[in-house]
Amino acid sequence: MAMTLRLDDEEDDVLGRLAQIEGRSKHEIMRRALHEYAENHSRAELLDRVLDSELPRYAEALRRLGE
Repeated sequence: MAMTLRLDDEEDDVLGRLAQIEGRSKHEIMRRALHEYAENHSRAELLDRVLDSELPRYAEALRRLGE
């Protein structure tokens, strides 16, 4: 599936420099960035963040259930 990515001039310059330094295409750089982002933002991390934010709300009820 094809996709258009709109970057401002500064972002395009950074991407171009990275591509030149690494000897890869801008396309390759962006695909790798997508994969790295997906790896670093896994479902487990998302669940941990949700639990960290929501568990305190139910702390008292959970404490009582544990008695």
